[in-house]
Amino acid sequence: MYSIRTATVADVETIRQLAQEIWYATYLSILSKEQLDYMLTEIYSTEKLTQQINNNEQTFLLVIEEEQTVAFAAYSPREEDPDIYKLHKLYCLPATQGKGYGKLLINEVGNRVLDAGKHLLELNVNRHNKAQSFYEKMGFKVMYEDDIAIGPYWMNDYIMRKELK
Repeated sequence: MYSIRTATVADVETIRQLAQEIWYATYLSILSKEQLDYMLTEIYSTEKLTQQINNNEQTFLLVIEEEQTVAFAAYSPREEDPDIYKLHKLYCLPATQGKGYGKLLINEVGNRVLDAGKHLLELNVNRHNKAQSFYEKMGFKVMYEDDIAIGPYWMNDYIMRKELK
């Protein structure tokens, strides 16, 4: 049995722990350990997550299975174009992958975007990440490529978009 709830600042440490476990399992085959360490420090610092939640910069959703948080997502309207929402984060513990929690989170975010009166959801995915095929099955299409500097490193991403109905 599972539930979904919106995260609060009290969940920041849980999100950080999940990110640590999931990122190494997910990205070590396509990014260096140094880049992973750097990005985790930059993106998942206690301060940054607290700011994002406190200032409503991103809404975080948590999937709870038998009282344990096993997956999370974060989304917001795009700063440049508030008619498009961005799925910033979508991660499931490796042991839970295949249980449908990724689909569940995308659908929940999609419903919330529709409730906000918007119809486009966008995400970035590394061009070497096997999750791209999952996103395609969920209705996302590659719109273009983007190379994004994060400190001394580069993220080589596809920007994918889905029209919500």
